[in-house]
Amino acid sequence: MAKSNKEGRHCSFCGRPEKEVGLLISGLNGFICDNCATQAYEISKEALQSIHATTSDPELTMEDLPKPSEVKQFLDDYVIGQDDAKRYLSVAVYNHYKRILQDNSDDEVEIEKSNIIMVGSTGTGKTLLARTIAKQLNVPFTIVDATVLTEAGYVGEDIESILTRLLQVADYDVEKAEKGIVFIDEIDKIARKGDNPSITRDVSGEGVQQGLLKLLEGSIINVPPQGGRKHPDQKMIPVNTKNILFICGGAFDGIERRIAQRLNTHVVGYNASRDTAKVDMTNLIKYITPQDLKSFGLIPEIIGRLPILTYLNPLDRDALRRILTEPKNSVIKQNQKLLQMDGVDLKFNEDVFDYIVDKAIEFKLGARGLRSIVETIMIDVMYEVPSMDVKEYAVTLDYAKKQLEKSNMAVNQ
Repeated sequence: MAKSNKEGRHCSFCGRPEKEVGLLISGLNGFICDNCATQAYEISKEALQSIHATTSDPELTMEDLPKPSEVKQFLDDYVIGQDDAKRYLSVAVYNHYKRILQDNSDDEVEIEKSNIIMVGSTGTGKTLLARTIAKQLNVPFTIVDATVLTEAGYVGEDIESILTRLLQVADYDVEKAEKGIVFIDEIDKIARKGDNPSITRDVSGEGVQQGLLKLLEGSIINVPPQGGRKHPDQKMIPVNTKNILFICGGAFDGIERRIAQRLNTHVVGYNASRDTAKVDMTNLIKYITPQDLKSFGLIPEIIGRLPILTYLNPLDRDALRRILTEPKNSVIKQNQKLLQMDGVDLKFNEDVFDYIVDKAIEFKLGARGLRSIVETIMIDVMYEVPSMDVKEYAVTLDYAKKQLEKSNMAVNQ
C-alpha cells in the first residue's frame, strides 16, 4: 500500500510523477518538483524586483532636479565657506543631470559630459562636497582611492574596480548605477614622475591615468561583479559610463610653487610691480589652471576629460570655528545627540571652541583635526556620563586642557 502511494506521488504544479523529476519536495497538502521550485524562485524574484522598483525612490525628473542655487543652498547647510567650489559644482552637476534627462528627439546638439576636478589641501571639504551633492540628488555614490589602482596585470586593483564599488552601492542595479557619481580621491598621487612621457612602465602613475581615460570619457566597460582580478570564465556586467559623473579630488601638494613660477614669468615689464601686488601670495591655489596640472604630472588627455577645474580655499581660523558648530552634522552636534540619547543635555563653554580651533591650527590637520581633538576631549565624558544620574553636563576650558594634556596628542606640541 505504501509503495503504491509512493508511485502515485506527483508534482502539484506540473503534474509529473516522482520518477520523472530529480527531486520531489513534500508539503502539507501537496508536492513540488525541483524544476517548478526553480521557476517559482525566478518568478518571485522578478515580481519582488518590480515591486521594489515601484516602491523605491522615484526616478529623477526635470521637475524634481534642484536648480544650481538650490544645490548651493543645500551645500551651505553641511559645508562652511568654499563658495567658489560650491558654485562650480552646483552648475556642473545641474548641467550633467539635464544632459541625462534631455529629450533625445532633437539630435542636432549633443551635450557632452563635464567631469570635475577639485584641488585643495587636506581637510578642506573635497569629499564632503561630493558626498553631500549625491545625498541631495539621491543617486548612487562611491569614493575610490586612486592610490590603490594599478595597471592591468600588476598587483593592486584594476581600473574596473571603481565601477564594481558603484554597482555594489546601487544593489547591482546597472541602470541606477549608470546615473551615479564617483569621487576619485588622491588623483594627484597618480601623477607621473616627470613632465615627460614615460618610456617604461609607471605602474601606479601614468599607466593608471591612461587606463582611466576610457572610464572618464564614456564607454561600455565589462565589470567583474565581485571585484578582484578578471579571468576568462568570470561573468562580466557591462556598464556604460557615459552618464556617470566623475569628480576627482587631490591635495596636489607643492603645486603652489609651480603656480608662483608661472605667475612670475608673466609679470615682466613696466607693470611688473603693480601686477605682483594684485597676486594673493597667501592663497596661490585660486590661480590654478590646467597648465599647472600638466606641469604637476597629469597627462593632457586626462586633463581634457576633466574640463571643470575648481579649487578649495585653505581654512582660516574663522572657517574652522564655524565648521565646529554650524553645520547640521557638526562634530559638536553629533556629540550632543549621542548624550541626548542617554537623557543628558551636553553643553560647551564658548572658550572651549576657541581652544579646539587653536589646537587644530597648531596641528595643521584642517577640519579633520577638529574631530580628533573633540574625540580626545570627550572620551572620558562619553565613558562616565551615561552611568551618572545627571540631566546636564558642561565641558569647561580647564577640563578640555586637562584632557588634551594627558593624551598622546600633547606630544605633538
